[in-house]
Amino acid sequence: MVEPVPIQLTSILIVEDDPAMQARLRGLMHEVAGAEADIRIAADLASAEIRLREQRPTLALVDVRLPDGSGIDLIQRMQQDSPETQAVIVSAFAEEETILAALRAGAIGYLLKDREDIELVLSLRSLQRGGAPIDPMIARRILAMVPAAAPTRAAEPADAMPIPQLSARECEMLQWVAQGLSNRDIAARMNLSRLTVEGYAKIIYRKLAVKSRTAAVYEARTLGLLE
Repeated sequence: MVEPVPIQLTSILIVEDDPAMQARLRGLMHEVAGAEADIRIAADLASAEIRLREQRPTLALVDVRLPDGSGIDLIQRMQQDSPETQAVIVSAFAEEETILAALRAGAIGYLLKDREDIELVLSLRSLQRGGAPIDPMIARRILAMVPAAAPTRAAEPADAMPIPQLSARECEMLQWVAQGLSNRDIAARMNLSRLTVEGYAKIIYRKLAVKSRTAAVYEARTLGLLE
């Protein structure tokens, strides 16, 4: 797995069919990325695929429900056709099946349209630090789907993938992440610098083969690495 790295927000594609939301997201992305960023709009899947070939954006903000299909299908195709483009869902819908389908398709984030502008700006800015923005309500719902303790495992086949080994520090950090603490708060609790905490996060992502905080907690609980 490639370690999470900061995204250079120089080229952005907004896949959204509502004109008012198009204008809103364009304004927010100019605030985040600067006035010089190349921001283009696609109102449906067909035009989005053309823009992807022409623009090769570093980031795509994708709605789920589009006039000619699902934005999740577009993200899945992007993994093959435009792997350099990272995708974040920006949607009014928060059904569990939709959320999980988007993350499995390759989305690195899931944000809700009804949030205040400042909330969306802060989430989108995290991309520049290598973050994977997940709306807090979405994160809580995903974590609620994960059992608190993994069931007793049956004997593993000889060729099964080994369970990743996390250090005591890494497990402690995951416990705080599972409680929804930010990196700043975790640094204060663990008496570490924020940079050190971010370094631990990258190591955990690599060991668990995930790209976001939510996915890391989900995977760790599934593997029985969290209490």
